[in-house]
Amino acid sequence: MSNETYLPKPIDTSHVSLSPELAALIDKLARNTHEVWAQKRMQEGWSYGNKRDDAHKKHPDLVPYEDLTEVERSYDGEVVTQVVKGILALGYGIVKR
Repeated sequence: MSNETYLPKPIDTSHVSLSPELAALIDKLARNTHEVWAQKRMQEGWSYGNKRDDAHKKHPDLVPYEDLTEVERSYDGEVVTQVVKGILALGYGIVKR
């Protein structure tokens, strides 16, 4: 299949609603997603830079989660939201212990 014919088909999560508890969990997981990403990048030799520079392994998002732009924070949040909604849409549950 070529890239020209690829059509993403994510799990339909339009019917899934999230409780306030899950919304709080999503925030924590979004923060963790950024931390895991940043840790991996740093292990690969990347460091902070004002502009992304793949050749020199510099990235402007290698900052604490709180210092990310709203756009970047919302991206992490949306990815995690869709993962959690996907879990629920597939019939699984999430239970706090």
